[in-house]
Amino acid sequence: MILTPEGLEALRSQLIVSCQAYPGEPMRDPRTTGQVAASAVIGGAAAIRVQGLADVQFTRAAVEVPVIGLWKDGHDGVFITPTFRHALAVANAGAHVVAIDGTRRARPDGMTLAATVAGIHSESQALVMADCGSFDDAVSAIEAGADLIGTTLAGYTGERPKSDGPDLELLEQIAAADLGKPLIAEGRIHTPDHARQALDAGAFAVVVGTAITHPASITGWFKGAMHA
Repeated sequence: MILTPEGLEALRSQLIVSCQAYPGEPMRDPRTTGQVAASAVIGGAAAIRVQGLADVQFTRAAVEVPVIGLWKDGHDGVFITPTFRHALAVANAGAHVVAIDGTRRARPDGMTLAATVAGIHSESQALVMADCGSFDDAVSAIEAGADLIGTTLAGYTGERPKSDGPDLELLEQIAAADLGKPLIAEGRIHTPDHARQALDAGAFAVVVGTAITHPASITGWFKGAMHA
């Protein structure tokens, strides 16, 4: 399956589930990621977002919905698919969409965001999702040629405060500007009501990760509430 920009319309108002586990955790296994992804699809996920080359490969084999892939390298600064090399590897692993850092920060390989996006488009059949942290990031990412933009990094780049839930203000600001590409809400969407609010704020689709696929965090939320 090749996902085209026009094909993204199938994701309108839909739920995208991010299936990721952190290094050292019991679920940090590509086979487990694929199984969790398949379970999410049974529940209604219209697409899956995963981290790591093997995870992309196993998830592609496990589901028949679009797979958004990324490669985290590092923990600070630009670390979400930080270079063109990382991006092309994710595309070659089978991702229909490659998610990359879509901020205006300098990239480790010295390439511009526009050159990175153009390279992905020319060297693969993958679309590009720009993970942004602000309105200016979103505008810049669209100008760079991204096929869709996400609020993934809102609250993590120093340009905006970190909201308790989704950054609805940013979603509304980007949606009002009508930048012409799908706007994906992502980040701190912890409840069904949060997801509904994100759609109401103008999101094209919504990504939920931790609240669905990270048992350690979910368990901690319950325990914390019980002993508050």
